[in-house]
Amino acid sequence: MILVLVDHDRGVLDATSVQALTAARALDSDVEVLLVGAAGRDAVAELATYGADTIHLAVHDTLTDYAPLASAKAALELVSSRSPRGIFTTGTPRGNEVLAHIAAILDAPMAAEVLSVTFGDAGVHEVVRNRWGGNLTETARVHNDLLLAAFAPHAIRAENATGAGNVTEFTPNLDAADTAVRVIDRTGGAATGVGLAEARVIVSGGRGVGGPEGFDVIEQLADLLSGAVGCSRVVTSNGWRPHSEQVGQTGTKVAPDLYIACGISGATQHIAGCRTSKTIIAINTDKDAPIMGYAHYAVIGDAQTILPELVAATRAAKE
Repeated sequence: MILVLVDHDRGVLDATSVQALTAARALDSDVEVLLVGAAGRDAVAELATYGADTIHLAVHDTLTDYAPLASAKAALELVSSRSPRGIFTTGTPRGNEVLAHIAAILDAPMAAEVLSVTFGDAGVHEVVRNRWGGNLTETARVHNDLLLAAFAPHAIRAENATGAGNVTEFTPNLDAADTAVRVIDRTGGAATGVGLAEARVIVSGGRGVGGPEGFDVIEQLADLLSGAVGCSRVVTSNGWRPHSEQVGQTGTKVAPDLYIACGISGATQHIAGCRTSKTIIAINTDKDAPIMGYAHYAVIGDAQTILPELVAATRAAKE
């Protein structure tokens, strides 16, 4: 049996985390899922459409929002009672964090950025995973009876299937220390529009847009294309945009139908976050910028000049 950790945000299923469920179903007919928090009940019906038959729902008075160590403790109780041969998750920030807690508690190895898994005998398993931001792949052996694997986001396409969606609720044994780190409040503007993870179109800006005011036209274009706004690490480091919009190895890894990179040079860390996009359009003054090696189409010029023209042309075409 494989146990899959599936994430949700106050009952809204994480679209990326179910990719690990598809990966598990391809390897074992016996797959069970863990949801943490009572709000996870709202995600059960959708989760069943991805083939989930048995869903364990960890409910506790203190599990009112995301709590990484508490989630790990809930998973470990299922390890004791269900004896899975592997624990899978998708390598989102939350998925990696929870699986890392499990690995630390068990003093066991954890494989991250996984692309594929082959279970072996005698506790020796083979994984293929990304290294160096996806610029190369590595085949490695993991020596542990229980395989802990975090799949690289978008390495596996989530596939729908009919699942029974049978829910078993349990109350994990938690103490105060397990929820010392947890989400207790959210501040700032409410999220609007489509998020990066599920966006089919992303318009992303880098240093070349000139400053925070340069994102006004990026927001206009994203709105016209029913897309989301993204950015590079240097943008968030300069405080121009929030970290939630960062695309890259330390941000969000995306796979939209269209990724428009405006004034982004294309450092390895950024490419690791957007290279699985179906189509990449790069707008840059430097024809030799690294991102040009990954772009399907290139526009050589100043993003600050080109973007207003692109917005005007898009608006005219839609009208």
